Amino acid sequence: MEIIIPNLISLLAIAIIIVVLVLAYIKKVMLTYALIIANFLVFLLTIFFQNEIIGDLGFRSTYLSPELFPQIYTIVTSMFVHSGFLHILGNMFVFFFMGIAFEQRIGRKKFFIIYIITGIFAALTQSLVNLGSPLRLVGASGAIFGILGAFAYSYPRDEVVMPVPIGIMFIMRIKVIYATILFAALETVVVILDVQDSTAHFAHLGGLVSGVILAAIIVGKQGEKVKNIPGTISYNVTQIPASDTINFSHLHELARTPELKKILERSEHETVRQVRDLWLDHFLEKVTCPVCGKPLNHFNRKTWCEAEHFKTEY
Repeated sequence: MEIIIPNLISLLAIAIIIVVLVLAYIKKVMLTYALIIANFLVFLLTIFFQNEIIGDLGFRSTYLSPELFPQIYTIVTSMFVHSGFLHILGNMFVFFFMGIAFEQRIGRKKFFIIYIITGIFAALTQSLVNLGSPLRLVGASGAIFGILGAFAYSYPRDEVVMPVPIGIMFIMRIKVIYATILFAALETVVVILDVQDSTAHFAHLGGLVSGVILAAIIVGKQGEKVKNIPGTISYNVTQIPASDTINFSHLHELARTPELKKILERSEHETVRQVRDLWLDHFLEKVTCPVCGKPLNHFNRKTWCEAEHFKTEY
């Protein structure tokens, strides 16, 4: 088997992935958004050049052999390739709600490390079970299962919105730990029964387990600090209750540019809770420590600098 040299379309897809992630880092945009955008942009190319993109950027277990090891880069590129609209829509829907919540809690760097490493372990798990298989692995689901496992280990009481298969598929709000147990059980049953379909179930389990292990290593202490915090309160649809007031005065000192002042002002004067929270999240993603200039973490109405230069509650 010959080493595959990516064609220009595949190289363009790789360039898109790199540029989107680099811009997100420079502009301090949440990596969850950047990863979703990169996946959809690559999928747009796949619609017109499916054979080229999947053929060049999909990962095969045979690439672990010494002869084809130069193709090992596809273990990363395959996370950004999807085979169909339902494939990418399902993955990105789950990732959107779960990824944003988890990234806000642990920060962009740790989130990205967990995403990439668990995605790699997911592909390796599937490949080791099916050594020599000519089938290509594509999709972000292994990394998404990794985020799910890490989230459940660190913040089990958090709630997320996701599709839950209970006879039929329901979109519901569920505690992360329950969702993880449910999906782990379903994947295990499918593996035991040896169900033959086009889904890489061992990759899901590999991603999930590696996510738990990574969270224990790099997020564990931070997660334990908030495990005893009561779960998120469920609010009515749009109205902002009196108990949900925000002390914007504590955030004014962070609005050091005209853009940040405008964003904070829009959040402060918004009367619809969901819209207010979106503007506030957008503001908190862009602000930096007034002392060292590094991005701030925020959770449970608190924002702080990892170097302990700044901390406030709002």
